[in-house]
Amino acid sequence: MRRSRRGTTLAVAGTAVLLAALTAVTPASADPVKAAKTITDRTAAQIAALQSIKKSLTPAESKVDSALVVEARKRVSAATTSALPQVQTGVAVTPKSTTLVDIRAKQYSEDLVNAVRAAGGQIRAVSPEHRTVRAEIPVAKISEIAARGDVARVEPGSDAMTQDVKSQRDKKSKAPSKEDKAREIERRLSEKTLSVQAAKVAESDKAHNAEAARGSFRVTGVGVKLCALSDGVSSLTVSQNNGELPAVDVLTGQAGSGDEGTAMLEILHDIAPNAELGFATAFNGDASFADNIKKLRFDLGCDVIVDDVIYFNESPFQDGIIARAVDAVVADGAMFFSSAGNQGNVVDGTSGHYEGQFVDSGVGVGKFAGSAHDFNPDPNQKQLFNPLSNFSGDTPTVLHWADPLSQSANDYDLYLVNAQGNVVTFSQNNQDGAQDPYERINTPASSTGTRLAVVKYRGEDKYFALSLFGGRFADSNDGLKKYVTPGTTRGHSAANGAISVAAAPAAGALPFDLEPGDPANPKGPFPGAYDGTQKPERFTSDGPRKTFFAPDGTPLAQTRQKPDLTAADGVTTSVPGFAPFFGTSAAAPNAAAIAGLILSGNPTLTPAEVKEALTTTAIDIVESGVDNRTGAGIVMADRALAYTGASPQALARAQKPTVLNDNDGSAFLKPGTTSTVTVPVANNGDGSAASTSVVLSTTATGVTIAPRSKYYGNIDPGQTVSNTFKVTVPANATLGSAVKLDARVTYSGATSPGTTSFTLRVGEPSRQFQTFAYSGAPIAIPDNDQTGVSISLPVTGVGAASNLKFSVDGATCTAADGATTVGIDHTFVGDLVGTLTSPAGKSVTLFSRSGGTGSNICQAVFTDDAALPFSSVTSAQAPFTGSWKPVTPLSALTADPADGTWTFKVADVVGTDRGSLRAVTLSIAGWV
Repeated sequence: MRRSRRGTTLAVAGTAVLLAALTAVTPASADPVKAAKTITDRTAAQIAALQSIKKSLTPAESKVDSALVVEARKRVSAATTSALPQVQTGVAVTPKSTTLVDIRAKQYSEDLVNAVRAAGGQIRAVSPEHRTVRAEIPVAKISEIAARGDVARVEPGSDAMTQDVKSQRDKKSKAPSKEDKAREIERRLSEKTLSVQAAKVAESDKAHNAEAARGSFRVTGVGVKLCALSDGVSSLTVSQNNGELPAVDVLTGQAGSGDEGTAMLEILHDIAPNAELGFATAFNGDASFADNIKKLRFDLGCDVIVDDVIYFNESPFQDGIIARAVDAVVADGAMFFSSAGNQGNVVDGTSGHYEGQFVDSGVGVGKFAGSAHDFNPDPNQKQLFNPLSNFSGDTPTVLHWADPLSQSANDYDLYLVNAQGNVVTFSQNNQDGAQDPYERINTPASSTGTRLAVVKYRGEDKYFALSLFGGRFADSNDGLKKYVTPGTTRGHSAANGAISVAAAPAAGALPFDLEPGDPANPKGPFPGAYDGTQKPERFTSDGPRKTFFAPDGTPLAQTRQKPDLTAADGVTTSVPGFAPFFGTSAAAPNAAAIAGLILSGNPTLTPAEVKEALTTTAIDIVESGVDNRTGAGIVMADRALAYTGASPQALARAQKPTVLNDNDGSAFLKPGTTSTVTVPVANNGDGSAASTSVVLSTTATGVTIAPRSKYYGNIDPGQTVSNTFKVTVPANATLGSAVKLDARVTYSGATSPGTTSFTLRVGEPSRQFQTFAYSGAPIAIPDNDQTGVSISLPVTGVGAASNLKFSVDGATCTAADGATTVGIDHTFVGDLVGTLTSPAGKSVTLFSRSGGTGSNICQAVFTDDAALPFSSVTSAQAPFTGSWKPVTPLSALTADPADGTWTFKVADVVGTDRGSLRAVTLSIAGWV
């Protein structure tokens, strides 16, 4: 059978926690060298060469990750290369000699961003809160940027992986180009065929008894918003066109790339079909990930959030910026579910994790090194290496130790050596009291005969964790014994506020061996439901998770029971590559969706009460009671809904009112007149809204409403009932002035009351538009830069807006590269995100990652009146012209005064293609 790369989709993404301010750095000094015993001369010589570099760091280099330092020196020094013949830094360098880095600042500023650009850098993301600038910069300029006083540290662009499981063959297959991806999505859109398999097969729906529970309790997810974080939702439109997904609220500019997010959303929708959905990418750096967790809650209003991502720099011993973001949204009332991981466990013999107290072997390693850790607990034996299996190639490997983040004064290093004694790769960052206790390497493509050494360069004997992400430790052919311990689960999945989810198959077994010779993978119960005989996936990560510090770095020892519970994987989605979908990436959204059902059936429950329901009613499997592989057991929808007393809830809310002017029969409020305002109330819930009434009020000066309230009676699910109110506007009301109506709907039920606000304007919309055009020089759109470029459009003399249009102009439309007669020239319009922001600071998205490989936008008008959305365009329609619905309605910007400075921003969020912003116009109609 084929073997797999556990764990998944690996991609460059984000980095560890924010580093505190660094003071001037002096060259590192090591503990006295000790007599070498078991290290070969060749290994010692090569480690000595690396240690010599560490000893000779300049003050600027002391703020740079060791792999970046060695990569930069190897490019200018033949001596460095010859002394380290087989060393691989693991730094990904482009043909233009640039690499992705995370610049951790003492304080964030636009001056730093501009300095990075001046050094030839391209900005990928910025996080003012976490003082991080992510950029692709020339390797030769790294030290120059690090030398700035406002820079704390420069690290390789922090990377992450999702927690799906694919075979090694699939992992090694060539990744398609963005052009190929765009063409494939357009091909699937053109087919417009419903995926019969995905529509009929819902393995987890049956295995968790969710389908039966929805029927019995009449609870469908109504009133709850479920949101996911993953790589991306590239084929979201395909799933929507095929009926697999409804509308999804995607955080502006954060759609990401890839489709694991699409597959997760399909799982959420299968279990809780009437819940709202939202999404944001987690793959633009750890700081961006933390920011997006908060935005999903505080900007999009998500009730349940789920992710399937692990950043390698997340500490197992202290909550970093991602874990703190999780706890922040949970404190605000959200629930957060996270994949426990696919990094294996001790019981199933699949673990690639070791943690314990550093044991000084007394054996020197290298000319300057202190000493190596002794893995062998036998005091009469020494083993300085932990051997890897022969199938652990291309595996991220991390070392963390128990110092506070940004305060590590104990200096540990990590070396990977082959059977011949050559150092293959290394990580030897400087820790002198202001850095993170973290080292990271990637194993080479072939791991045969390789082994890891943990070296204490200087300092105290600390508790440490050594982890492989996708491989395992195994006895070597030359007599080295493997050493493994429980506790693979880490990072934000192990946060106090997170619910960490292990995996058990819903249907068929994982169709390949994790490694050759492994036992058979377990099967699931589909079409039946789970019972106590079910086995978890052999790759699912174990706990518990020991922590030693509070988020602020003060000592606080805890042992956290992780994972918390188990849910289904091996489920079918309509997304290519995720049919079936294995891994804790699939399990976490199944558990999250069941939590959504619980909240839908009992909206007043707290996150703690929902978690209690999930864990108390879970089916206990494997070891009796709560265990470190499956937590409390497999979550079951029917049991959890019964435990919480779920019942169908009404969701009655006021809809957009209509106006009939009693004086002239028009559809508008006018000065000195009375209008009949009809307020519909729709019940989009699962239960009946009994004894419904509406109180309609306003704070607009001189405006009166009669009567104040109306009784609507009982409103059944799916029914809409309307009533009328008389609204009188004073004669002195100015044209365009706002009349804000607050409709408070009250009925019998936990979701009552609910208030919806509507802003009506006094007067009739003008048919005349005033235009405000950009007339400046063309502006280059920076490639793969989330910050993009912006132009200002000053608006005066309008007052209130009744209607908006935005056009990307051009004299002559053509799809030619670099065309100067179009409004936006760009060689891959599918890379672009365009947003319009009002003077009040509100934003709408005009276009987002649509158009595929097509070039140029010209004479294109974005208006709410258009027949088709711009998201429906294909590359064959380039250059893109005509009228199009924007992603977000422009009407969202008409509630505030139009006068002031408007901002149009366009960002190219994917690499390699370029273009310019040339001509755009904002058209605004007022009131008469």
